[in-house]
Amino acid sequence: MNAWLSRLDHRDRTLYIRWVIGDSPSSATLFLWRSLTHVGGGGVVLFALAPLVLAEGPARETAVHAVLALIIVQCFVQVVKRTVVRTRPSEARGIPAFATLPDRFSFPSGHAASVTGVAFAHAVTFRSLAVPLLLLAMLVGASRVRLRVHYPGDVLAGHVIGIVSGLAARALW
Repeated sequence: MNAWLSRLDHRDRTLYIRWVIGDSPSSATLFLWRSLTHVGGGGVVLFALAPLVLAEGPARETAVHAVLALIIVQCFVQVVKRTVVRTRPSEARGIPAFATLPDRFSFPSGHAASVTGVAFAHAVTFRSLAVPLLLLAMLVGASRVRLRVHYPGDVLAGHVIGIVSGLAARALW
């Protein structure tokens, strides 16, 4: 099992090197990836959900599922981060990140988990929005790697946590 985890970690670090933004990105490139990464932040997600919680019908029910998914995501992510204690790639490689680091732990990505949980909750109810919402969640996850904040495996784990949290929220409410 240890050899398997070592190979997986090596693959994750190799993918990171391929996907990360270089040392001198243009301001337009940074603006694009930073804008995407902020979509996955808790404040932006909650701000977007606030009016829907006050709505009627399926929009309100879905918003409640999304808020519950966010709560589950954050609890789970914080426990896993403090258990795994994986160093962020920018720190491990001695290079600056191009985004603010919310904490010092990398695994799993809270941004990817949050945006995926909310996107999944909405995609289940509003199926016509499923592809654009889940694509947006994937782009937010990609932004976390591009900005040197997470390894690809951190983001993948965040997406899985988001989906599981979305399912749990629907089962609980």
